[in-house]
Amino acid sequence: MKKYLAEFFGTFWLVFGGCGSAVFAAAFPELGIGFVGVAFAFGLTVLTMAYAVGHISGGHFNPAVSVGLLVGGRFDKKDFVPYVIAQVIGAIAAAGVLYLIASGKAGFDAAASGFASNGYGEHSPNGYSLVSALVAEVVLTAFFLIIILGATDERAPKGFAPIAIGLGLTLIHLISIPITNTSVNPARSTGVAIFQGGWALEQLWLFWVAPIVGAIIGAIIYKVMGCTCGCCKSAK
Repeated sequence: MKKYLAEFFGTFWLVFGGCGSAVFAAAFPELGIGFVGVAFAFGLTVLTMAYAVGHISGGHFNPAVSVGLLVGGRFDKKDFVPYVIAQVIGAIAAAGVLYLIASGKAGFDAAASGFASNGYGEHSPNGYSLVSALVAEVVLTAFFLIIILGATDERAPKGFAPIAIGLGLTLIHLISIPITNTSVNPARSTGVAIFQGGWALEQLWLFWVAPIVGAIIGAIIYKVMGCTCGCCKSAK
């Protein structure tokens, strides 16, 4: 149960900190943190919680990461469904708290503002198509899994994995906020989409499918690239 709670709170913090920075601080008049600030906010949420609770649950905070670690042989399949449930509930809970806070400002409208939701086409921050969004999310999630699997490999320097993973997520956001508002995390997308309530729910399928496909691809790439068994030596 402790590891499921760790996944709940880790995902809660990711959504609350990352999406919260987008909702409250990104466009604040003259002092807003902009895309760069939001990118760092997401990266910092993962970095801080990976150090705080990573030793309890492994610090997934993302259904796509759980899929990738399962494919990569780093995760017990019996924990997969409880992890995903904890992550999604944590994301929804965080989005609910954000909605409660945001509702305290006159004129707030989650549907009209987008509420930090992910989208494509007319709901992409810069008008990118479904295909562009799909390719970006698949490629970026694949690289995210390569970073995670590599940084947590027993051969990697010890104690630095959260830094590499947090900075990796920051870079991913710096690249793709203009494309999809950056998902690479189905739980993060689901939490805010529920409160946006319209187009975000209609487009949510892509932000489950693409990150999961990308995670599987990234896990397979690292599994081949990082293999140390005799059967792989001939491919070096």
